[in-house]
Amino acid sequence: QVQVVQSGGGLVQPGGSLRLSCAASGSMFSFGAMGWYRQAPGNQRELLGTITSGGRTNYADSVKGRFTISRDNANNTVYLQMNSLKPEDTAVYYCNAGSGGRVYWGKGTQVTVSS
Repeated sequence: QVQVVQSGGGLVQPGGSLRLSCAASGSMFSFGAMGWYRQAPGNQRELLGTITSGGRTNYADSVKGRFTISRDNANNTVYLQMNSLKPEDTAVYYCNAGSGGRVYWGKGTQVTVSS
């Protein structure tokens, strides 16, 4: 079965950095585009950015210049490097991966930015 496993969440101080990882595996087909989302309590899920299999990225204005998405196609892993973190970045962060015309979601990981 397809698995999307996330890691790297935790507590960080304002201005700090954190890197999230998302590893996809188990598909009969190759993985294409992958994306990062977040959801804070009481808010809708927000698209942060996407990356194609070729490495082309798009970012939401809210994180542009602070967050960077990259991927390692050999391991079907996508990364979210988060810098200059703010308290308003506190949320559950989710990744997803497309394969064979379907989208698979990770379980999410909590990121808390607080002093």
